[in-house]
Amino acid sequence: MFSTKTHFISFSISLAWGTGVKKRAHALAETIKSADHIHIVTHIDADGISAGAIAVQTLQRLGKAYSIECIKQLDELVIKRLMNQEHELVWFTDLGSGISTSYPEIPKIITDHHTCPANADLPFHLNPHLFGFDGSHDISGAGVTYLVATAVDAKNADLSALAIVGACGDLQDRKEGKLIGLNRDILNEGIQHKVISPQLDISFFGRETRSLTKLLQYANDPLLPGLSRREDACESFLQNLGIRLKHRDDVRRWIDLSKDEKRVILSGLAQLLLTKGFGYQYASRLISECYHLCNEEVGTELHDAQEFATLLNSTARYGQPDVGINVCLGDRGKELVNAKNLLSGHRVNLVEGLQFAREEEIHKRSYVQFFHAKHGIRDTIVGIVTNMLLNTEDVDAHLPLIGFAYTEHGDVKASARATQQLVDNGLNLSDVMKNAASSLGGVGGGHSIAAGATIPKGKEEEFINRVEQAIKAQLSS
Repeated sequence: MFSTKTHFISFSISLAWGTGVKKRAHALAETIKSADHIHIVTHIDADGISAGAIAVQTLQRLGKAYSIECIKQLDELVIKRLMNQEHELVWFTDLGSGISTSYPEIPKIITDHHTCPANADLPFHLNPHLFGFDGSHDISGAGVTYLVATAVDAKNADLSALAIVGACGDLQDRKEGKLIGLNRDILNEGIQHKVISPQLDISFFGRETRSLTKLLQYANDPLLPGLSRREDACESFLQNLGIRLKHRDDVRRWIDLSKDEKRVILSGLAQLLLTKGFGYQYASRLISECYHLCNEEVGTELHDAQEFATLLNSTARYGQPDVGINVCLGDRGKELVNAKNLLSGHRVNLVEGLQFAREEEIHKRSYVQFFHAKHGIRDTIVGIVTNMLLNTEDVDAHLPLIGFAYTEHGDVKASARATQQLVDNGLNLSDVMKNAASSLGGVGGGHSIAAGATIPKGKEEEFINRVEQAIKAQLSS
């Protein structure tokens, strides 16, 4: 029923990014070349770490002096500090569009992909939204930074692997089951330079490192009725299909299976979904395009772009972004060990965070639903947990979901997630979160389908009221 054969992609570069993006990328490249010292400021998620690492490698190859920092958000405290430090040039990666029209005293270039106003079309600012592309699907922050890196030197095309990791970390492949838009051009360049290999395969996370049982147990896109979150049921399902779960003393992973075994499992899962009335379109999400990093060892967290991205998430979100940066720069010794240790803790925290969120009361309104974790979930991972919760049967997928958590600074992080169907119907969470937060003295932004904000503690009820009114207006129009 399903094929897992390699998916070959055309090697022709479409250059869909056009002359506008290309011209802007080269303008930023010239600014970089003319500076002696550049300070990089990037975001603390996988896309931001990948973008920051691309910027670092670009500067290293130029022989430029540089420094780098990873931040949760670009707020007034960060901006004031940057102004006082008087850097020769600040390179904002995977953030910065929000200040593109302000703070001219900060000499800067910006390679970002989050939504921005039309008047942000400035010579130092490269953002896909300014050129008719969607930063939620067409290209990530790492991808935009990559375009500048290759404008600096075409030999930097080998950094396309990190750009793809950033895109997968931003879930840009989830809508279509493959990377599209400008990401596709970057992917083709990665294929040409033999650093990326795409393949059609099962869509679940953990193909390289999870046991078969865990692979199905934690499946959430699509959800597997009767299997997801039920380890015993997954084990029985596989055994009934005649699949051996162990080889000698080692548990078997997806990559350990033969093609025939993979077909048996995929057909069994498809039959399960179809008999439960989900339809062929839903069942077809069992297969998606995955991306292998050709220079990494098979069966490790670094070989699959999606798993690489999760490894990076586990570093910066726990206050050690330098670990993730160094892994991206090629450290396969001490820093990789540190990253794997952080990843183990990250996985535990996500499982516990999801369980905590499922036990919290989900407050449901007409146009939005939310929960408040308080100190129960770290503010740096509440967005991931919110997204995981939205893909369970515990919440209403027809409504956006917002997760609140207290930050270490005494304010509140709000992370919003929605389905693609809501976005197609007119929802733009970036505008909603940005406007609601700014009206209360906070900051916010992101993408149509996923956005975040930081607001003063005690303003959650007022914030939700404003969010609901904004969502109502968007969907009604």
